[in-house]
Amino acid sequence: MNENQKTVVILGASKKADRYAYKAFNLLQEKGYPTIPINPALDEINGVKVKHSLKEIDISVDTVTIYMRPERWETQIEEIIGLKPQRVVLNPGTESEELEQKLKDAGIKTIQACTLVLLRTGQF
Repeated sequence: MNENQKTVVILGASKKADRYAYKAFNLLQEKGYPTIPINPALDEINGVKVKHSLKEIDISVDTVTIYMRPERWETQIEEIIGLKPQRVVLNPGTESEELEQKLKDAGIKTIQACTLVLLRTGQF
């Protein structure tokens, strides 16, 4: 499979242009990654349908990149594990040792990094 065919989920997607989640969404799209934005308050971002919950995803996911504080995403940890992604990227401000351990125990790799930096430096 081509790297650019690996599906990426953005947990905490935003349509506000000044948000890093929005910038990451655009750069992922620009680089050809199939991207699924997740936000219960939005219906679309730049013409792409937004899913309101991780439970709505019924395809294989390579990466979940998180743009929510731990207290907001910890309630979704079982849903993240249920997706069985290859990895979870914890962007700055989203880190949680306890939740990272749960992901590792489930066999899911975690990376504390900025998705934008990873994309721009060819490390994504």
